[in-house]
Amino acid sequence: MEYGILGLIVLILNIYAIAKIFGSGASTGAKVLWIVLILVLPVVGFIIWLIAGPKGGAATV
Repeated sequence: MEYGILGLIVLILNIYAIAKIFGSGASTGAKVLWIVLILVLPVVGFIIWLIAGPKGGAATV
């Protein structure tokens, strides 16, 4: 049961990170690389994103 809850928490955090990546001002290539990193390495990718991910507000179009 604990692993199911832990997995759900990881899933929610990854969805949050991906949503923040979409809304960032980073280039499209950088967004794709961050999303791929989070999808391939869910826990490690999220931690790396927290430390070094794209910062900033909404993208300007």
